[in-house]
Amino acid sequence: MLEFRDISVSDKQRITAALSASDFMGCEYSFANNMAWKRLAGSKIAFFRDFYICCAFDTDDGLPHFIFPAGSGNYEEVINELRQFANASGAPLIFTGVTGNVLSILNELFPGEFTVAPDRDSSDYIYRTSDLIELPGRKYHSKRNHLTRFNHLEYEFSIITEKDFDDCILFSTLTFNDKYSGDDHSYLAEQYAINTFFNYYGELDLTGGIIRIGGRTAAFTIGEKLNCRTFCVHIEKADVSFNGIYAGINNCFVKSAAADFEYINREEDMGLDGLRRSKLSYHPAFILEKNIVTFK
Repeated sequence: MLEFRDISVSDKQRITAALSASDFMGCEYSFANNMAWKRLAGSKIAFFRDFYICCAFDTDDGLPHFIFPAGSGNYEEVINELRQFANASGAPLIFTGVTGNVLSILNELFPGEFTVAPDRDSSDYIYRTSDLIELPGRKYHSKRNHLTRFNHLEYEFSIITEKDFDDCILFSTLTFNDKYSGDDHSYLAEQYAINTFFNYYGELDLTGGIIRIGGRTAAFTIGEKLNCRTFCVHIEKADVSFNGIYAGINNCFVKSAAADFEYINREEDMGLDGLRRSKLSYHPAFILEKNIVTFK
């Protein structure tokens, strides 16, 4: 029987090996994300042979939601093991974040045994790195204008080092205090995630960028290699009183930290209208469509 427990930084080597074997493009397949966001939905992990499994237990419907296993081996065997685990608690096996390539695997192994529901709010925005660096053509005209206004600021951009951690944490805390109303668990989970990123920054192999204006923090961002072709941006915070600041931190960071990757994954929009408009305005190369799969 599978045994689920809290994720630990000591699991990194084993989990990273499984994630590398699958080389999936979804932002769920990040050790740093799994560790940092575990409080959002009570996520716990388990291993089955050479597969890594992450499951959210504190969900809206009260049922466990699994991420499709990453790793190598017999998919039919590990999925049947997960079905037994879910059914033992009176629940169907539910996979979230299921992309097209995973659907192909499931359809081949378990045809007609599950239903599929699109999950647009959790779909990832994937951009060509060259587009975010060069902002080419008419469709990026407004972004180039934002960047021009940013470049008129007397700013300093640098890759984050340990000496920047406290400034970034303080900046995110002030941003949190401005927005938090006391009734949104996701804000608390985000603060926990940011603190986790900085507490284990080196162990998680993260890269970040910070912008200072007038000697104080105006923006910071954090990301990492996600798969062989993709860099993933996990967090981006900026002081919007500075004109063009989001365009600036985006452009500076991609040029400095991710230029060697083909794609940038800027994660999902969570169904938030403003965030969706913002992510679409950068004209993704494609949206990595995700689905919820429920076994019958």
